[in-house]
Amino acid sequence: MNACQTIYKANIEPEDELESLCRSLKALPEIEAKRAIKIAASHAYKESKHAENIEQLYALPGDDCAAFKAGSGYQLLAMEGMLPDFVKKDPRAAGWSSVMANVSDIAAMGGRPTAIANAFWHNDIAQSEELIFHIKRACTSFGVQFSGGHSSINASMHPNLAVAITGYAEKLLSCYHIQPEDKLFILSDLTGSWHGNLPYWGCVQGKTDEQIQAQWGIPADLAEKDLAIAAKDISNGGIMGTLLMMIELTKCGVNINIDNIPAPENPHDIRWLRAFQSFGFLLAVRPEKAAELNKYFANSHLSCVEVGTFNHSGKIHIQTQHSSSEFWDINHEQLTCMGKAPL
Repeated sequence: MNACQTIYKANIEPEDELESLCRSLKALPEIEAKRAIKIAASHAYKESKHAENIEQLYALPGDDCAAFKAGSGYQLLAMEGMLPDFVKKDPRAAGWSSVMANVSDIAAMGGRPTAIANAFWHNDIAQSEELIFHIKRACTSFGVQFSGGHSSINASMHPNLAVAITGYAEKLLSCYHIQPEDKLFILSDLTGSWHGNLPYWGCVQGKTDEQIQAQWGIPADLAEKDLAIAAKDISNGGIMGTLLMMIELTKCGVNINIDNIPAPENPHDIRWLRAFQSFGFLLAVRPEKAAELNKYFANSHLSCVEVGTFNHSGKIHIQTQHSSSEFWDINHEQLTCMGKAPL
């Protein structure tokens, strides 16, 4: 049975069922691939064993962007690389995704995007033109300045693409802000659809540029209204991989009830739990702000649902109505080793 299949069977006891789900999630290649982050994290923290203030932590690997204090707010910087095979086989989707993923990283920090720069290498002029066309098209849709970058086209080249983004946040969302007793919410757009057989959920089709920009601006609005204190966009690694990286910075734990996860069909379906959501965010919310956050989304097409509570344990426990199972214990096994420069 592969990771894309639903693992539930009627003759399995609930406890065994949940433990099996945890094992399958932990074995996902998308989560395993995150271990490579250790290389950058170890070098970044080597000279920053202790930070003098939280602003220094914001600038280190950990959140979805690096954030630098600037005036009354923060300048944001992020970068995404596309898999070479993806760039070669689907330049249209690769160009679009390179912008969308970066914009989501800016949004996860409570920011609004300002400009995109790209660097690409290719061996085909026509595919290069298609790639850049769709980067520019995505910039227009998301309201980001397209600023060019580096181009190299030669018959000996292998297709590669990296895209960087800048943004600005008036008030920062950061996983360094998470504390025990904070509430975990999941914000998703369930009006989308699956992309073929892939674990990718798209939701921009049929939306105008104005609607897209307003939707991706919501996390910044939540930050500015003090309705959330941290966010992380649900990308490669899905909900659980994203949640794991979310708690590594403070070593908090979390109990998450998968029965409550907003989903297009079955929230227990491993395809949904591992899905890259084109618009999806984990939110950390102070307990006293939960009711106000629910009111904010009362008339929205988006789903924003409380699914768990952060705690002191350093463990992720997945729960259902009838059972509970440990997914990960960061006290014994860290994924990325980020967050190793305590104040």
